[in-house]
Amino acid sequence: MDQKKFNKHTKLSVVIPCYNEELTLNRCVGNVLKIADTKLSLEVIIVDDCSSDKSHSIALELEKRHPEIIVFRHAENQGKGAALRTGFKEATGDFVAVQDADLEYDPDDLRRLLIPLINEDADVVLGSRFLSAGFHRVLYFWHSMGNRFLTFISNMLTDLNLTDMETCYKVFRRDVIKKITIEENRFGFEPEIVAKIAHMRLRIFEVGISYRGRTYEEGKKIRAKDGFRALYCIFKYNAHRAPVPIQLLIYLFIGGIAAIVNFVTFLLLFRSGIAVIIAAPASFILAATVNFILCITILFKHKAKWNSATEVMVYLIIVTSVGLLDLLITKGLLSAEFSASFSKIMATGATFILNFVGRRSMVFPERPLGPWKPQIK
Repeated sequence: MDQKKFNKHTKLSVVIPCYNEELTLNRCVGNVLKIADTKLSLEVIIVDDCSSDKSHSIALELEKRHPEIIVFRHAENQGKGAALRTGFKEATGDFVAVQDADLEYDPDDLRRLLIPLINEDADVVLGSRFLSAGFHRVLYFWHSMGNRFLTFISNMLTDLNLTDMETCYKVFRRDVIKKITIEENRFGFEPEIVAKIAHMRLRIFEVGISYRGRTYEEGKKIRAKDGFRALYCIFKYNAHRAPVPIQLLIYLFIGGIAAIVNFVTFLLLFRSGIAVIIAAPASFILAATVNFILCITILFKHKAKWNSATEVMVYLIIVTSVGLLDLLITKGLLSAEFSASFSKIMATGATFILNFVGRRSMVFPERPLGPWKPQIK
């Protein structure tokens, strides 16, 4: 099938988040409008994120000239993610695409991204700057490496094999994007949306696209802090559903912090003359508290949600059981005349796996997600 032609009429909603893009907005929108034909109609949604230049007035003028353009404006600057949240809410097309207001991406590529969606092979299609297709401006090496690194970490936690997680070009079935709640306001949108479509078990395709990157002098807005935020978002939105080996590595980090708290507290209490039968449980309880807080903020849940007394009881039973095992091992090794340090290290290591299994499978169970089922038209 010719990739430039569609076999049925399609309506595409193109959401354009805009902040201080007076130099490029008019040309960008003009390029988007050019891709329409008898088989492809457009709805262009420009969301001005409280620009301080002439972007909003340019957008309003475009809206007057083109009936397919709708303009929204935020009363205060909130970020790209917030602008997309507004645009997605208003979209009415069969499919919804993201288009930055600059000239880095060629809208003609959107036609190729639509092919797997129109053929009902995909639910989401991402445009990759790292797959061979079209022209590419040669720019920042470390910026490119940063993108690849973030994509690599994202793939580890989502179990996808994307080549460009940070790409602007993402096209969705409208019923898919309407089901997703966007939480991030800035560039954290990219890893967040990739995490959420991965969790929905969607059919995801990648298509190579051209890329005309711009320099910071030309208006590029993403900064190093956005890269660190992206890394945080990758863990925030993926850790609780990451593959078990990855979760175990994250829990190793959490468990390591809790183990240090356990170890140091025990030694301080024991060397202060407090009996082991008190020092061991006390240090364990403190470590368990630290472990729990880190689990609900990093790994298993973003917030503690005690829905029933049963969940509380399960957690207490597991903590008590592991605490007793920790005490028995510690006392046993001390009785065998091992040092306090060695005894506590061995007890901590022996209870690590039991802690992880108990928390993941009983205290913080995640309901398995089956493949997402599209709405029947």
